[in-house]
Amino acid sequence: MKASIVAASAIMAVIAMPLTVQADTSFQPEKCYGVAKAGQNDCQTATHSCAGTSTKDRDKSSWIYVPAGTCTKIVGGSTTAG
Repeated sequence: MKASIVAASAIMAVIAMPLTVQADTSFQPEKCYGVAKAGQNDCQTATHSCAGTSTKDRDKSSWIYVPAGTCTKIVGGSTTAG
């Protein structure tokens, strides 16, 4: 009984391996300024010292990472600091 459980587990691991090895490497981030909510920025700027410390919504100097090419599609988004 135990041998069959071990064999079945090994077979399932081999079958599942290709599913776990495939990782999405297509994400190419870019900084998007002017779209972050207060407290949701990704890193420091000239006006605050750390991620998550912006004090107002849509601050032109605060940024978040978004997939490349999507920032300019967001209303108010810019790839350069305002």
